[in-house]
Amino acid sequence: MSSPKVGFVSLGCPKALVDSERILTQLRIEGYEVAADYSGADLVVVNTCGFIESAVQESLDAIGEAISENGKVIVTGCLGKDEAKIRSMHPSVLKVTGPQAYQDVMNAVHEYVPQPPEHNPYLDLVPPQGIRLTPKHYAYLKISEGCNHRCTFCIIPSLRGDLVSRPIGNVMEEAQNLVNAGVKEILVISQDTSAYGVDLKYKLDFWNGQPLKSKFIDLCAALGQMGVWVRLHYVYPYPHVDAVIDLMAEGKILPYLDIPFQHASPRILQLMKRPAHSENTLERLAVWRSKCPDIVIRSTFVVGFPGETEEDFEYLLNWLKEARLDRVGCFTYSPVEGAVANDLPDHVPVDVQQSRYERFMEAQQIISAQKLQERIGRTLTVLIDEFDLEHSVAIARSYADAPEIDGHVYIEDLTTEDLSRLKSGDKVTVTITDADEYDLYANLVTTN
Repeated sequence: MSSPKVGFVSLGCPKALVDSERILTQLRIEGYEVAADYSGADLVVVNTCGFIESAVQESLDAIGEAISENGKVIVTGCLGKDEAKIRSMHPSVLKVTGPQAYQDVMNAVHEYVPQPPEHNPYLDLVPPQGIRLTPKHYAYLKISEGCNHRCTFCIIPSLRGDLVSRPIGNVMEEAQNLVNAGVKEILVISQDTSAYGVDLKYKLDFWNGQPLKSKFIDLCAALGQMGVWVRLHYVYPYPHVDAVIDLMAEGKILPYLDIPFQHASPRILQLMKRPAHSENTLERLAVWRSKCPDIVIRSTFVVGFPGETEEDFEYLLNWLKEARLDRVGCFTYSPVEGAVANDLPDHVPVDVQQSRYERFMEAQQIISAQKLQERIGRTLTVLIDEFDLEHSVAIARSYADAPEIDGHVYIEDLTTEDLSRLKSGDKVTVTITDADEYDLYANLVTTN
């Protein structure tokens, strides 16, 4: 008797991707197979995103496609918090659960596609690192769920609840399993990475017999001992983040910080109710760069927030030019159902939002191009993600480039011998030969 097959559609951010990996791991532990397409599945699970309206629509469309192509659909994830909306458009879904509701999803699967009765887990072993949806050489490590902040444009706390940190021993065990499986880069994620452990009151835990506090700096130091790239995402610039810069300067973790500044105007930050908005970020950036000259700062911003005046936007542009961030993403404000910002006065017209977005990105593009030009002639260690065999190019990333969201390093003019010898996940040394607004171009020096 063949094992039942479950199809899976994963949408949304890296944190949702980790939720998908956990559900898939449990499915495999219990003897279910993962179907490659709708037609081969006995049931389909759709892990949704509900953060912004475009993501909500994408999720609803994906649910509709799964129903049309298969018919038996379980919905989970952030949009699952709004079951009424889902059922109003797709009344035939079998079950709706919220985010990180792993056991609820499994219970629903058991109800509609019973577990194989004769499954022997010792004949179909799941690796200690679980099932992952990323390439073998990098993985996301989620250290907490939820968020204690109440930013007016965000509904994450209503979707995922307040901050709940994982004990540090548990986090480190997962990290060790990933490294043992050949992972070369760990990307640390959560809703508020630098708040890690606050809810646990920094409780003492143990890993490999070593006492560790469940605290941001202790976690970073411990991960820095594992001999792989460690990249920090979603870090708010609280004062204690300064200590992590020392670890970066010492080469323990990558000199890369993903900090969602969102804006620079004090008035808009106050309307947004952003954490740490009173910090003088320009001074902090200068201190960080003096400690660790190679540090790369990535951030995201929202333009056209309700109440944003031309003066506020000009303040942001001037701040951006002075801050000279390395990697920047920008979004125009869009109302999110349930967000407090919807009720703020003086919403910015769509055409003005778009104009500000274009002006913002034009200013940042000049900064990005200048900063990448400064890397020409440098020798860097890069991690190969994939190959373009037709053009004899390896597509890699440096310490300055997170997967999916940042640029690439294109290693050109590879020989047939190089292409046969190199593989995804290899770290190699390259010399940067050229740059454009977002990417670097390089020649191979040595294989590490």
